[in-house]
Amino acid sequence: MDNNILITVYGAEQICASCVGAPGSWETYEWLQAAIGRKYSDDKISYTYIDIEEPPDEEKHQELAERILEDEFFYPLVLVNDEIVAEGIPGLKTIYRELDKNGAVEWDRGSDSMSQ
Repeated sequence: MDNNILITVYGAEQICASCVGAPGSWETYEWLQAAIGRKYSDDKISYTYIDIEEPPDEEKHQELAERILEDEFFYPLVLVNDEIVAEGIPGLKTIYRELDKNGAVEWDRGSDSMSQ
């Protein structure tokens, strides 16, 4: 089993119509990195941001971007290892649960590991 965890955030510069008052997709992407980094050792966690207006050539990204643009999902859309875990305004508990399921390692609060 691959121990690396990929968090992918699909979003756009324009805020989702149903998410008025919420932070933008890029801000959510940065916020997730900070929040996850405070709880988990991030040496096995990587992050990717996909602009749904200009997705990369990879078919899976183009298909999901198209589904978001067709209002099948709210954005930002958050995936952990290609599993959709949150859309619109993401909840950390749901994302943390998926990270735990995928073997993410929490910081040892009793050690000096956070200062390294």
